[in-house]
Amino acid sequence: MSGARPEAPAGLSAKAPGQAPAAPPAEAPAWPAFRAALGALLSHWRRRPGQLLALLVGLMAATALWSGVQALNAEARSSYARAASAFSGADLPALADPRGDPLPDALFGALRRAGLPVSPMISGRVETAAGPLRVIGLDILSLPEAETPAALLDGGGTEAASPAGWLRAPWTALLAPETAAALGVEDGEAAPIPGGALPPAAISADMAPGALLVDVGAAQALLGRAGEIDRLLVAGDVSAEAASAAAGRALVLRPPPERPDLSALTGSFHLNLAAFGLLAFLVGLFITHSAIGLAFEQRLPLMRTLRAIGVSARMLAAALAAEIALLAVLAGALGLAAGYAVAGALLPDVAATLRGLYGASTPGALSLSPAWAAAGMGMTLAGAAAASAGAIARAARLSPLAAARPEAWRAAQSRTLRRQRAAAIAIGAAGAGAAALLPGLLSGFALMAAIMLSGALLLPSALAWLLDRGAAAARRPLAQWAWADARQQLSGLSLALMALLLALASSIGVGGMVGGFRDTFHDWLDGRLFAPIYVQAGDDAGRARLEEIAEEAGGALLPNWRTEVRMEGAPVELYGMSAAPQMRAAWPLLRAEGGAWDRLEDGTGAMVSEQFMRRSGLGPGDRVTIPAPGGDARFDVVAVFADYGNPKGQLRLSAERLSALHPGLDRSRFAIAAEDPAAVLDTLRAEGFEAADQAAVKAESRRIFERTFAVTAALDALTLGVAGAALLTALATLASARLPLTAPVWAMGVTRRRIAALELGRTVALALATAALAIPLGVALAWVLAAVVNPAAFGWRLPLHLYPGDWLRLALLAAAAAALAALPSARALARMAPARLLARFAGER
Repeated sequence: MSGARPEAPAGLSAKAPGQAPAAPPAEAPAWPAFRAALGALLSHWRRRPGQLLALLVGLMAATALWSGVQALNAEARSSYARAASAFSGADLPALADPRGDPLPDALFGALRRAGLPVSPMISGRVETAAGPLRVIGLDILSLPEAETPAALLDGGGTEAASPAGWLRAPWTALLAPETAAALGVEDGEAAPIPGGALPPAAISADMAPGALLVDVGAAQALLGRAGEIDRLLVAGDVSAEAASAAAGRALVLRPPPERPDLSALTGSFHLNLAAFGLLAFLVGLFITHSAIGLAFEQRLPLMRTLRAIGVSARMLAAALAAEIALLAVLAGALGLAAGYAVAGALLPDVAATLRGLYGASTPGALSLSPAWAAAGMGMTLAGAAAASAGAIARAARLSPLAAARPEAWRAAQSRTLRRQRAAAIAIGAAGAGAAALLPGLLSGFALMAAIMLSGALLLPSALAWLLDRGAAAARRPLAQWAWADARQQLSGLSLALMALLLALASSIGVGGMVGGFRDTFHDWLDGRLFAPIYVQAGDDAGRARLEEIAEEAGGALLPNWRTEVRMEGAPVELYGMSAAPQMRAAWPLLRAEGGAWDRLEDGTGAMVSEQFMRRSGLGPGDRVTIPAPGGDARFDVVAVFADYGNPKGQLRLSAERLSALHPGLDRSRFAIAAEDPAAVLDTLRAEGFEAADQAAVKAESRRIFERTFAVTAALDALTLGVAGAALLTALATLASARLPLTAPVWAMGVTRRRIAALELGRTVALALATAALAIPLGVALAWVLAAVVNPAAFGWRLPLHLYPGDWLRLALLAAAAAALAALPSARALARMAPARLLARFAGER
């Protein structure tokens, strides 16, 4: 052989002993070098499509769930704003019949001739091909301009939707774009309905979905109620006595219905949805981070070669960032499309929840904006940047002459576990501090985030401890190898197991809150709705007849009178109730002083809801001042009662005392306790009273409750599915890297099928251990939801309920998900050709 020195690789110079160190390689021209580096990096994904799929699936799932939740929240908030401006006239006080019967529209002319500023209104529902549609009829000539619907004042962009065009025959119907689309009509077209047709449509973006605004005459024709109106809106200072004298019949003045600020009222619901979306986003990023980290390790030789031929560290990091950005844009586009589909699937449940709990109307179809897509793409890019930050930073520090110095895996893993434990302690301390300093909901969510992140970071250390104990107890060589191999595999699976832990803990926590709420709500409902019949009587004559019916049935007539006042700037409901024996036995009290019911009955005591107690700080033993037209009155707080599902505060007094304080309150509602409620109900309905039986009210309340948490259950299942996908992708990406570890065991006589069974069993065992560790984390989460988040969001606290049966179900579900995730890799190993295993002894390893 020649004694000539071998030629050095391009970009390097050979160095004789004693010579100065070789100069660093010259940098290649910027754009060609960047393009070559980017192409080399991208070629990795062509050779390993499974890793590419894992990365894309992680980002796509994260983007889909996050953007889907944001789309739901944005659509609901848009509907609130439109509903608030759609028709403000409904906020006026109104003259109505004492029994709630319709009024003749001739009464409108009589009162106007008497100089009273009244305006007629009628409402009802009509059936259309798109479902029931609420019809609102009004007369804009008599309605004050300040109360005229915004949709009519701005014209909705069309001449037909202007005041002049709206009154011109044929009458037009103001519709929201979603309503018009559901009916399949354009501007000026009339939609058919059973027995006729709607007036020609005038589409206005200011209209709320599901409503139709027409002239009062057109509404009467649509509803089949010619010559009738529901009430007369009052725009000035009019008393019921003056109106009754002018009308020649009894009229009552109803206060305007309290229209809550829906965006504030539903804020906690949307915040819970956003928290679920963020949790799912973080779980998806675990998949992405795992795929990027594995790809970086596999491409280290390639990146060192690129550095050796002149690609600078900065350029290599830029190429890696550009590669991640390209993949993120692709995954983000797919994720936005999937997010639209997720939002569309969940929208009916969200709409039902908001309508049932808060009376908020939301459309049945999504209307997405470019801002939503831009925000979703921005979140995807930010998530991809966070998931790849470590790999990019390592690329920026990569030396061209660095040798491949594989480090002992146990030492590297120990350092990682120490850093994770330190981070967990720091995050836990920061979360506790934030929870103590931040107000309300922010405090609860800060504490939840700290618990979840700290638990996830401590998981690998806990699993490593369990695996070490198992290895110490093993005696047979194969068992010792299995335990040690599981310990070594922990590094590659830790992120996926963290994602599984977060999903399981959130399922336990949210499931405990929902289950506890369900049990508590049902028990409370049974006590609250104890009377078999609830009825409305219009006047004193109706009340007297109700008393006769109740006495004939051997029961009691219990008043349930209501009015509303403002205390400390917030609406508070005042109820007048009886202290009858039936009420004392059934009404659910949380706290009470001795003789509370007697003091309520004699008019000196008041019972307050838990919401009012938390908001005002007043409880049993304190005194509360209640505003009244004739002067404020003070009462002793004698008890606190539960009022689940009501966002407002509530006080309950004796019916007689409340009637004396507020003479104009609505005294038409009663409950009847009777031994034969079916017969009483038949009698009431035969005499024209509006009555409802207890079973129907309870069934409707429970139906609304179950629909309320349908969205939570769906997002919970999606998050658990993403965690299963994280485990699947982690095992798929590790499959080829683990062949050098399993080939020697096969070479020593262990069959491929047995090795595959060990792989499968080890993955299932790790999932079960993760599920066991998720239980205390989930219980802590349930406590925060019940004791911190729920009181801050709704004003009441739920007792903590534990459901071990659900924990077992989730553990079995986690084991099944792990088995399904590990099955492809185990099956491939069991069927692998011996030649491929033998090749591992002759390859680069």
